[in-house]
Amino acid sequence: PFGLAIALALNKAFKGRGLTRAAILIPWAMPTAVIAKIFLYMYDEDFGVLNGVLGTFGLEGIGWLSSTSVALFSCILLDVWKTTPFVALLLLAGLQVIPGELYEAARVDGASSWRMFRSITLPLLTPAFLVVLVFRALDAFKVYDSVYVLTQGGPAGSTEVLSTFAYRNFITYSAFGVSSAVSVITFIVVFVMAMFCVKGMTKQFG
Repeated sequence: PFGLAIALALNKAFKGRGLTRAAILIPWAMPTAVIAKIFLYMYDEDFGVLNGVLGTFGLEGIGWLSSTSVALFSCILLDVWKTTPFVALLLLAGLQVIPGELYEAARVDGASSWRMFRSITLPLLTPAFLVVLVFRALDAFKVYDSVYVLTQGGPAGSTEVLSTFAYRNFITYSAFGVSSAVSVITFIVVFVMAMFCVKGMTKQFG
């Protein structure tokens, strides 16, 4: 949803659009480990900017990375912030191939902006949505560096993902069989998901 909102905004003509498009890609272009380190400082319970902002409103600080109920959300927030520009870029490319004549004809027929979005934009963006789904699924299943920098899978395994689980079994416990099995299963799941998306795209659009 965030990527779609940004793509819709960047698809409109306004002064400085080129510079804005370049600036919006900065989070995606930065190394994940660097971003994770920045977020690590932001999440700090004593000196982090997030708890600092809460403190200015008289609210109690949150254990962003130490609470089992919040740590996973903190990792997800980082991932969303980093990958939203990439999603926006893909959806923007999909928006720019939609013929403008369709919108002009809809306006002549008296269609509202919401009606045009629902009947023209969303259906014609389906191929771009499928591409986004495949890429984000791949990213989500192989995520490692951001989680490792922030929590290393803790606290109490609440942020354990497949990659950190495989790493821990391989390096810490020397459970090579378990680690290999997790890696193979991850590949199979991602491959099957990608095949279904490609099949659906081919069936719908030839």
